Amino acid sequence: MAKGHIIGYVRVSSTDQNTVRQLVDEMLDKRFEDKVSGKTMDRPQLKAALSFCREGDTLVVHSMDRLARNLDDLRRIVLDLTGRGVHVRFVKESLTFTGEDSPMANLLLSVMGAFAQFERELIRERQREGVQIAKAAGKYQGRKPSLTREVVKVLRARIANGEKKAVLAREMRISRQTLDTHLKSA
Repeated sequence: MAKGHIIGYVRVSSTDQNTVRQLVDEMLDKRFEDKVSGKTMDRPQLKAALSFCREGDTLVVHSMDRLARNLDDLRRIVLDLTGRGVHVRFVKESLTFTGEDSPMANLLLSVMGAFAQFERELIRERQREGVQIAKAAGKYQGRKPSLTREVVKVLRARIANGEKKAVLAREMRISRQTLDTHLKSA
């Protein structure tokens, strides 16, 4: 086993979820935590954890689907880390990757990663089906708009007075694209 730091990475999909159950029995030197979907690689604490890891360290993750929900991303992360001399250990699967892995270990990484990706795709499919059924029953109205018509009117006036759209979007805690969509539709 590597003799460097033991670094933990935990992730849940939204801010109202709790990470307490992940890595509860692990002795960690440093812990990184994201509360964002695994479908994206744009996770600040994942990036921080990956850049923190050095040769001889071990990155410990509760399960493969906490690290990535896409097989390509999972393999890329594990291969990059092991190529830098970092071990990667998945607690739930009881698997550790060192860079000197057997063909069987590489197969397990691919198969288990494929299951994580498959699970994500099933979740999305069930969600789409549920939305279609709710729409057909007249029970689904879609997501509520981020901004009311009144707020959009005020923002239009502020933009006309020279305020920057990017500044207003940050103030409203929405993306610039969402602001533009509201400005066009209202």
